[in-house]
Amino acid sequence: MGNIVTLSEKFQISVPKEVREQQGWKAGQKIAFVADGKGVRLVRVPTLDELQGIATNADPTGYRDRDDRY
Repeated sequence: MGNIVTLSEKFQISVPKEVREQQGWKAGQKIAFVADGKGVRLVRVPTLDELQGIATNADPTGYRDRDDRY
């Protein structure tokens, strides 16, 4: 079953050290809970700096804009 934690009365959990180290998670990072069937995935939310430049070669032609909406 891997690492097992207990949900507190305040609905808080502690991420086990082994998982934090494996994922490279640091204190203060944002983590998203993503429903996945009967379970939940914990996914680190990237910072704006990490997202900068990911679409450098994207071709914006042919995309609808607000002016194109009905």
